[in-house]
Amino acid sequence: MLEIKDLYVNYGNLQIIQGVSMAIKDGEMISLVGSNGAGKTTLLKAISGLKSVNSGSIIFDGVELTKLTAAQIVENGVVQVPEGRKLFPDMTVQENLELGAYLKGPKSKRKDTLEYVYTMLPDLLVKAKQPAGSLSGGQQQMVAIGRGLMTCPKLMIFDEPSIGLSPLLTDIMFDIIAKVKDSGVTIMLVEQNVQNALKLADRGYVLEQGKISMEGMAADLLQNEDLKKAYLGM
Repeated sequence: MLEIKDLYVNYGNLQIIQGVSMAIKDGEMISLVGSNGAGKTTLLKAISGLKSVNSGSIIFDGVELTKLTAAQIVENGVVQVPEGRKLFPDMTVQENLELGAYLKGPKSKRKDTLEYVYTMLPDLLVKAKQPAGSLSGGQQQMVAIGRGLMTCPKLMIFDEPSIGLSPLLTDIMFDIIAKVKDSGVTIMLVEQNVQNALKLADRGYVLEQGKISMEGMAADLLQNEDLKKAYLGM
């Protein structure tokens, strides 16, 4: 489904992503974990067309994404749920959701998709006419996920979805992401909460200083002694 080959991404003269290669198979969930400053967000921006690459390729369903605009990448089925939600706080919940179906393909299915989102996230139906900015942090994260689902994605990328949430709301958020995967959407989960992220995933990658330092089945990575010491405090 998604294959990244020998990717390099710079900010000015500073090399952030250094030869990253990774793949996501259709229907699976992979977790990309790493500390602050490892390059996770830069990598996601490159995938989403928000940051140009210096070299390498990002191929999705046979299409080279580095040659497309961000809007074209979304039209091809790749959508990101951004860190910090990035909602329009003065617009209603439903208006924020409908913005996810702005492009031609998703727009033609907007009514049915909205019904599906409200079925998956029933709390949003109750809040549909309220300003998104009036909702709690967890509810706002649900709106961001719902907006992503409105694009009818094939691959959904979650960038730090648990940031700012309580442990209880974090568990709820991971349950929702699991439901999205069960619906048939391929998932790329980027998280600092390493234990929860790998428990949820099929496979995992560890990014350190712009390079993949570890990869493998998620269950195996959770038992890796180096990863335990570096990220789990064990």
